[in-house]
Amino acid sequence: MDKKTLVLGATTNPSRYANIAINRLVRNQVPTVAIGLRKGEVAGVQIENEQVAFEDVHTVTLYLGPPRQPEYYDYILSLQPERVIFNPGTENPEFYRLLQKNNIEVEVACTLILLSTKQY
Repeated sequence: MDKKTLVLGATTNPSRYANIAINRLVRNQVPTVAIGLRKGEVAGVQIENEQVAFEDVHTVTLYLGPPRQPEYYDYILSLQPERVIFNPGTENPEFYRLLQKNNIEVEVACTLILLSTKQY
């Protein structure tokens, strides 16, 4: 799998789904980058706390609720990903429309389930 993935809403807290997702992405050999509120490291992936201009991002998987998403709209669009995954609790029809208008696939799904069922 060569779908470089940005985990947005990353955390070093092992009980959070964003943390579990980073671990599973790494275990499945998916190139992974991460942005969270605080810098840190999970499974060898550095968590940045700024909007880094990562290159060749295929997928953005969101672990941010809708109220926190608008500050990332332009950033995500600038990365030109193929798709954005809206994990449970991150659903945002306003953002769906903006992404689709920019020819970015919207997937309302759970990254963990997509990985476990080989649909990632």
